[in-house]
Amino acid sequence: MTSVRVVVADDHEVIRAAYASLLDTQPDFTVVGTAADGREAVRLCRDLSPDVVLMDVRMPGMDGIEATRQLEAGPRVLILTTFDLDEYVYDALRAGASGFLLKDVTGEQLFDAVRVIARGEALLAPTVTRRLITEFTRLRPDQPAPTLATLTPRETEVLRLVAEGLSNPEVAARLFITEETVKTHVSRLLNKLGLRDRTQAVVAAYESGLVVPRFRSP
Repeated sequence: MTSVRVVVADDHEVIRAAYASLLDTQPDFTVVGTAADGREAVRLCRDLSPDVVLMDVRMPGMDGIEATRQLEAGPRVLILTTFDLDEYVYDALRAGASGFLLKDVTGEQLFDAVRVIARGEALLAPTVTRRLITEFTRLRPDQPAPTLATLTPRETEVLRLVAEGLSNPEVAARLFITEETVKTHVSRLLNKLGLRDRTQAVVAAYESGLVVPRFRSP
């Protein structure tokens, strides 16, 4: 079994140690380092090359969002925070985070989240997803929206379904293709768009206008 190498970054020593100890109970995780702020997290990641970083969003000096931005080509980042605030959700994902999780999760939920992120999949808590979509309707990014012109019609359709929250098996069933074919399409579209994972693909789909948020009436 290949071990997932993890760095834990949180400015509270007790919380930092608790996460590290909890993750070390799992045979497929190895905590290779801990950091008290974003700057230390960036340094550790460059020195130790972990697979996943648990990154607190609010830290003194360099916060988790800036640290994530500086690690764009490095490990996958799972943002941890006490509050699912709009600006944190949007900025963290734009900075390159692969997931966003509230700190009140159970140990099993945390383990699952790290494994999901390590596989290159997206991880967003349901409340965070709703806030993210709301943010996209309220705030258009200053930079140009990504172009999807390089994608084939099938890759574009796969991207649309992924952005709507469908899993690979669900996409396969919707399009009457195999799950392996879906994985191939996802890999190709990520490569063409220069994206790291499914979370960034979701952001790109909304920013390009491929997916338009829909809301139910209260």
